[in-house]
Amino acid sequence: MNIHLLEMPLDFGASRHGSDMGPSAIRLAGIKERLEGLGHTISNHSDIFTVSPQEYEQAGNPKAKYLKPIKNACEKLAAEVEKICTEQEFPLILGGDHSIALGSIAGVSAYAKNQKKKLGVLYVDAHGDFNTPESSPTGNIHGECLAASAGIGLPDLTNLYFEGRKVDPQNICFVGVRDLDPGEKLIMKEAGVKVFTMSDIERQGFPAIVKQITLFFKTHADIIHVSFDMDVLDPMFAPGTGIPLPGGLTNREALLLMEEMGATGKVKSAEIVEVNPILDVRNQTAALAVSLAARLLGETLY
Repeated sequence: MNIHLLEMPLDFGASRHGSDMGPSAIRLAGIKERLEGLGHTISNHSDIFTVSPQEYEQAGNPKAKYLKPIKNACEKLAAEVEKICTEQEFPLILGGDHSIALGSIAGVSAYAKNQKKKLGVLYVDAHGDFNTPESSPTGNIHGECLAASAGIGLPDLTNLYFEGRKVDPQNICFVGVRDLDPGEKLIMKEAGVKVFTMSDIERQGFPAIVKQITLFFKTHADIIHVSFDMDVLDPMFAPGTGIPLPGGLTNREALLLMEEMGATGKVKSAEIVEVNPILDVRNQTAALAVSLAARLLGETLY
């Protein structure tokens, strides 16, 4: 398979900076060589998305900060993702903060609509990213991106790339959630998304949760987009991320999840976001991101 590495050095969506260097850190950790070792060919797109430094942009709307540069970058990303999917190849987007999901989901959604296929999204994240401008305590768009993709929120975001929602919220599955804002939680419940929190994982065990996730997508999706935020992991395994929270997934659990999702045969696009090398220790978070991508794309232990 030909895999397109789309480097998206965008960190306008978050309060803590440094994730704009995440794509470079993942590249230096050897993602190209690792995926080529699995028999894939690699097309690198490190020069498509040029983003000006945040210091030279205006935040604008305090409830949707840096809306203009985020929207412009995600429109370009969406077009690239749709093109790659249409060519029956695989877009792997390297972030950047999680606001880039607006573009990646819009792109694969456009492809799914053209193919008359049902899109599902696996959202692996400590957070819901399901705020609206009214419910958001920060106004950071990385906390509003999935709600907007589901058609809830600011029209500039819900109508990004094409008018209307990009994914039915009932076809969205969260795993690893452990930090939700009060208003966000209500919006998620009303929308009908599927959520597996860290408490669910503690009660049931992770293999049982993974089985439920794969069964969910058997009936809820023809095409799956995997959106993986490195802060879903416990900081002892991934210290280099913008919002580290204790009590997250282990590296073994995350690797198992990626391997099982790859085995479904339905994953047609993916992104890995929020690698922040400023906060990392010996690039271990980026190295784990490489391993996660490899498991999703066919690597097995035996």
